[in-house]
This record gives sequence, structure tokens and C-alpha cells, in this order.
Amino acid sequence: MPAIPEVVVIGAGFGGLGVALSLRRAGFDSFTVLERAEDVGGVWRENTYPGAACDVPSSLYSYSFAPHLDRRRRYATQPDVLAYLRRTAEPVRDRIRFGAEAVSASFDGGRWRVTLAGGGVVEADVLVSAVGQLTRPSVPALPGVDRFHGPVFHSARWRHDVDLTGRRVAVVGTGASAVQFVPRIRALADHLTVFQRSAPHVLPKPDAETRSPARPWAARAARAGVWLVGETLTGLLNSGRFSRSLVAGLASAHRHVRVRDPRLRALLRPREQAGCKRVLFSNDWYPALTSPDVDVVTEPITEVTSDGVRTRDGRVHPADVLIWGTGFEVADFRLPMRVIGAHGRELADVWAGRPRAHLGLSVPGFPSFFLVYGPNTNLGGNSVITMIEAQSRYVVAAVRLLARSGGGGLEVRPEVAAAFDAEMRSRLGHGVWSGCGSWYRADDGSVTTNWPGGTAEYLRRTARLRAEDHVLVKAAEEV
Repeated sequence: MPAIPEVVVIGAGFGGLGVALSLRRAGFDSFTVLERAEDVGGVWRENTYPGAACDVPSSLYSYSFAPHLDRRRRYATQPDVLAYLRRTAEPVRDRIRFGAEAVSASFDGGRWRVTLAGGGVVEADVLVSAVGQLTRPSVPALPGVDRFHGPVFHSARWRHDVDLTGRRVAVVGTGASAVQFVPRIRALADHLTVFQRSAPHVLPKPDAETRSPARPWAARAARAGVWLVGETLTGLLNSGRFSRSLVAGLASAHRHVRVRDPRLRALLRPREQAGCKRVLFSNDWYPALTSPDVDVVTEPITEVTSDGVRTRDGRVHPADVLIWGTGFEVADFRLPMRVIGAHGRELADVWAGRPRAHLGLSVPGFPSFFLVYGPNTNLGGNSVITMIEAQSRYVVAAVRLLARSGGGGLEVRPEVAAAFDAEMRSRLGHGVWSGCGSWYRADDGSVTTNWPGGTAEYLRRTARLRAEDHVLVKAAEEV
């Protein structure tokens, strides 16, 4: 193996670009980013539904070393976020292979062999999976969908060729995406029916236009302020029922101001404690639902008919277009490629329905393999970009260590990973996210997606790669 490890990063969204930019900033140029699409952006390239925008202020939802200065709103819209990623990617664009879809990766003879769709192979000493969590749309398996006469699509695969003007539109789901696109399509549709399984807690969104590019010092100050607010919100959600009641109280006040009809307001009242599911931010969700041409239906759906959606009470709600606003499949962390470790074991089998990784980054038996935005690194109240930057620095530290050691693989010790997993299960088992069914939880009820503390704790725990927590596996031992 050469003195400088060769790195392959899979994915060119925020996570993959963060790793690539961090490697180049640290002086490492032996890396390749594999991106299956023809452009960077990840979820911000794929999600183009009307109203798509970030719910974290752009001052924090951007890399600390590349502030988003020319955003047009405090909360950047999807086109602005994508434009920011395209600009920020320029220093590493020469290292990105577009149209390169990784279908499998195996650790063989001390190196990773990544097989691409079409049969090509790329080899590396270090493999980084930065495919993200929000890549696989969740679509309900409702009977009768195949006989529906109109267009059917998920918000993450928006059909821009479908004109909603004057049509009856059924929207299934009231999560983060629906809260954004429903107000935008309401004015187009003749009638909108929103099917709600559980009502979300919704807080006001302090959005505003930004008249001119922010100055760097102002961006840094805003970033610090937003980060502190995010840490406070995380603390409120994690610290106990009374603190979570404060968040619920703010959401209730917002609902009472925006929804004057007591019957509708009762339908929109969340039944679960604040923070158990994702807290949403919107100023136009409730006004959209109060429109006379919008119905909110809470009866469970039993089937889709040729011309509508039937609910448990037997009523058929007419529709010409059916849109899934049902989020993503996340908790099982099914990667889009097979990953086979040092002893021929597949990562999916090792996880066996409950994904886990030390610090959300590394798995025993998979030397020099790192996950960005992996298990237990999602957040309930702050910017995941902070976590991504911490993970990117950790990967750089691993590359440095391997360069100094002269080769081989870096593998986390099983007892270290087991201790971390036990800590996560203990802390999350008594936390707010264990109190209801949500995309945060795996089939066995464990919370596999979220970090139980604030970002300050995660930054501290990943600030130094502890060599004593790992073993260097020489290539000769792996043959």
C-alpha cells in the first residue's frame, strides 16, 4: 500500500462532499468520489417538490468553512441549497466520477474493491459510505393502488409533468415534506384531501427574505446564535416531560392562533408528546388546511379505488391524483450497495435489522470503512451538517493514522463498539423518541437513527480518534 491511503467516497451530497473537501483541505488528494447521478446534491438534487426548503437556517445549514452568504431567504429553498452545493463542490469536482453507481464493496487482501454498475472496479484503502439516510421513499402498501386511474407519485419523485390545476388531489401523510408542498399546491387544485395518521407538532417558522449577501462576520455570529438555539431545543426535548411541555405549549398556541374552527383544531391536535416525532416549522400549513377547498381526513385508509381513496368508515374520497407525503425508510439503514467485510460477512447480516456503528462511524469486522450520517447521528433539534463536519474530520484523522502506520486497515475493537451500542440503547431507551412509533425506530423498537445528546457532546467525542480503541490490521494478516 502506498504511504498515502487511497480513499473512495460513495455519494456527493452534503456528507460525501464534506469528506472530500476536508481531505483536500488537509492536504490529501488520493481520493475519488463516486456519484451515481450526473450532478452533486443528494437529497437536495432529488427533492424538487413545490415549496421544498430547509427547516434549519442557512447560516447553520452550511459548512463552517464555506458559509452560505448569498442565500435569498433565512431558510434557503431547495434551488438555493443545490446552487450552494454546486459552488462549494468546485474545489473537488475534479475528483468526482459522475454516473458511477456502486453496487457492492468487499474487503479483499487488505483493500476495498468497489464494483460499479456495468462491471467496473475501483480499489481503495479507505472506503466511506456517504449515501445519507433520506434516499428510499416510503410508500404504503395499500390495496388497489394499481387500479387507480390517475397519476400516483411520491413527493421525493415529484411529477412536474402532472398539472394539478383544477384537479382533485389526495395527499397521504402530514410529515415534513407534506407541510411544505401542501400549501403550494392548494391554490392549484380544485380540491385537496389530506389524509392524516398522526398530527405533528408545528412551530412558527421565523423566515424572512435576505436583501443582500451576508458579511462573513455576520454569518459567523448568526451561525453561533442558531447553533445555541438548536442546542437549547435539543435540551428541551431530551430533558424531561416538563421541558417538552414548553415546546408543546408553543405549538398549541400557534395552532390556536391559526385555526379558528374548534372541530378542525381538535383534529390537528397532536396525541403524542412533543419531540417524539419530528417537530415541524411552518407559517402556512395551518392556513392551508383551513381553506374551504381542503379536507383533513383522520379515518384510516383501507384501500385505493379507481377514482379515489376509501377509508375505514366506508367513504370514498374522490381524487384524480394521489401523492405520497410519507417520508423515507430510514431505521434499517439499507445501503444501496452490498458491503462485505474482512471475514466475508455482509454488513446487512451483521446489523440484522438493528443498525449500529461506533460513534455512528465504524463497525467491527469492516476495516477502514466509515459511515457518514450513519446510525445514531441524526438530530432532533439542530443541524446535521455539524455532525457531518465532525465525522469528516474523524475520517481525515483515520487517513493520517494509516499514512503514519505504513498501511493496513483500521478496525474498531468489538468491545469498544459494543460498549457504545449499549450506551446508545440505554440512553435512547428512556428518551423522548422511544415513546411512539416513528421512522426513528427499528423493528425491535430501538432508536437507530438519532443521537441522544447535543452536537457539543458529539463534537467533543469525535475530536480525537482514539488509537487505543482500534486495531491496525496489516495486509499480510488479511490474506
